[in-house]
Amino acid sequence: MPIFVKLQNKNMTTIKNNWTVEEILDVYNTPLLELVYKAQSIHREFNNANEVQVSSLLSIKTGGCAEDCSYCPQAARYNTGIEVHKLMTVNEVSDAADKAKEGGASRLCMGAAWREVRDNRDFDRVLEMVKVVNSKGMEVCCTLGMLTETQAQKLADAGLYAYNHNLDTSEESYKKIITTRNYDDRLDTIKNVRKAKVSVCSGGIIGMGESIEDRVKMLLTLSSMTPPPESVPINALVPVAGTPLEDQPLVPIWDMVRMIATTRIVMPKTVVRLSAGRTQMSLEGQALCFLAGANSIFAGDKLLTTPNPDFNEDMEMFKLFGLTPRKAFKGAKQPQVKESVTA
Repeated sequence: MPIFVKLQNKNMTTIKNNWTVEEILDVYNTPLLELVYKAQSIHREFNNANEVQVSSLLSIKTGGCAEDCSYCPQAARYNTGIEVHKLMTVNEVSDAADKAKEGGASRLCMGAAWREVRDNRDFDRVLEMVKVVNSKGMEVCCTLGMLTETQAQKLADAGLYAYNHNLDTSEESYKKIITTRNYDDRLDTIKNVRKAKVSVCSGGIIGMGESIEDRVKMLLTLSSMTPPPESVPINALVPVAGTPLEDQPLVPIWDMVRMIATTRIVMPKTVVRLSAGRTQMSLEGQALCFLAGANSIFAGDKLLTTPNPDFNEDMEMFKLFGLTPRKAFKGAKQPQVKESVTA
């Protein structure tokens, strides 16, 4: 039977960061309705179950990436029809942030198709973007590839609230998906982000041919971090023609529900984001994911280059389900900008 530890006197679930593979597998394989019930119960202990964070993801530099991530249409070596676009201007990002905020988003995540951050004019411009979005009262998140400790601190000084750096899958499965960097590179960047006191957003993708054990091992790695990531995106692979994973079958909704429920049980306080793959899900399927403990989504018509429901559709869904968008910086302070920030 799954391990759900209770404090006898308060009837509250304990938070643990010493899960084992066997324990998480036990949770994942719980009969589905029981699993969803357990996840929803734990979700209600630690979170407002009717409140969902709305984030918007903006591609500030598209295509031409040197990495060989098998799922990604932005890799330069794959012929996916993606047009390469240079880094956006600060004014373009400012306008996009205004639009996202008007649509109901409290967080803007800016993604650049880079292998790593370089100390140059482009990084200078990104720091300015972070300052501008922060000034609008929005949580600012970036996903720019690998970071040094110094670069992470410069982003923090510019007002960065969160940094996304996904593990994607287990360490064993990672080698089959990406060869241009290794798992330790991922973990090192997350450590650098932590040193800069920036919140961590890190999750993965299911449906890339991985085993259930791979999914569980990824959750084990995330939950063993001290502290675990404040945000964990769970993505369903969207197969893209021209990538090595173009023929992968779509992820069954039941797999997404299981993965979200398991994530919620293993990391009770973490914001669990229902991310890529929502265009393939019915409203009923998304409702099950929220019931299983998802409390964040990406809204807007694209996730970098991947189709996504637009703001109006999502606000209609929220109205139908009785969900409320979460306000920015809930339970945390807005980062203060240090004026002397340069790359």
